[in-house]
Amino acid sequence: MTTPAPTVWPAFRADDAPALIRFLVDVLGFEETLVVRDGALVVHAELAWPPGGGVMLGSARDDGHWPVDAGVTGAYLVTDDVAAVWDRVQAAGVEVLRPLADVPYGGKEFSVRDPEGNSWSVGDYRGHPRS
Repeated sequence: MTTPAPTVWPAFRADDAPALIRFLVDVLGFEETLVVRDGALVVHAELAWPPGGGVMLGSARDDGHWPVDAGVTGAYLVTDDVAAVWDRVQAAGVEVLRPLADVPYGGKEFSVRDPEGNSWSVGDYRGHPRS
């Protein structure tokens, strides 16, 4: 049985896409599913988040298709094992924006900054139930 593809893919450009991919895979725990390269340039990459969903990214470039500049964005990653991701972040010496803590709307979470300046929050809060 195939898992349905996520319907929302956050996508962005990076000044050093290979380094960002390594950070997302090695530190946060994404899985590299597709990386299309043209020399040192990452034309298109897809990284899956194991509990579901994923992100797309590529090298910053002026190709008339996407905005030219790398930008700063933020994303929230849901996981059942926040402590394991926190441990990897601590071991990697990543810049912590908010340390691991309980949050008033339920669960635990933390926030870090990646090498491109993007903010990644990781927690076990799955959002308010739909009515």
